[in-house]
Amino acid sequence: MWNMCKYVRIGRGTISSCTLSHITRKTLACESAIKDSRESKLTEHLRVHTKEKPYGCDVCNKTFTQRGHLKSHFLTHSKEKHYVCNVCGKAFTLLTDLKRHSLIIHTEERPHVCEVCSKTFARSGDLKSHLLTHSKEKPHTCEVCSKTFALSGHLKYHLLTHSKEKPHACEVCGKAFYYKSSLKSHLLTHSKEKPHICEICGKAFTERGKLIIHLRVHTKEKPYSCDVCSKAFSESCNLKRHLRLHS
Repeated sequence: MWNMCKYVRIGRGTISSCTLSHITRKTLACESAIKDSRESKLTEHLRVHTKEKPYGCDVCNKTFTQRGHLKSHFLTHSKEKHYVCNVCGKAFTLLTDLKRHSLIIHTEERPHVCEVCSKTFARSGDLKSHLLTHSKEKPHTCEVCSKTFALSGHLKYHLLTHSKEKPHACEVCGKAFYYKSSLKSHLLTHSKEKPHICEICGKAFTERGKLIIHLRVHTKEKPYSCDVCSKAFSESCNLKRHLRLHS
């Protein structure tokens, strides 16, 4: 639907046939266009509060608040990966995924530092998520078992454990997993490849998480502390095992 005025013609988020050089995408001359634009933005914003998600995926039934998000999601069902990393050649469906990959994997710059444990991050959003791990606050609650989580992403992963569906199956041995990331890690067990190498002692690991845990052997870092006796541990599983002594 086109909105017309004597200065601009606005449609599908673009401006054409503008006779005024100072008119830009963000400066709309037509008052009705400004009103329509504001109302559209307000409608989208209100969905944050109403939780309304009117745009549904025909493939997996996942819903979205904005049409643009649905369009991006559709690409995840396609095997086409147009965005290729210039450094390692890895391909991605979405440009945002490529940017995230380049920032996290290939850049050495990590300007965002945690003031609690000094861990560094490439993105401010990752630091914000990390800070919640130092907080006692766990605002995201599972409606099935009432378990609470600091991060919404952790809750989403947890919810899969209440489902018996394991959609990610290994083509080699048939073992199935809740998470795609778990399948990727598992596939390395069929390969001799251990891409994550300790720079201190040279020991190699199939998973980055295992390398991080191993590095604590060298750094003596023990980030998991008992609230009862203050004893510290390098791994969360050891803390959980220790807590049983107090129960």
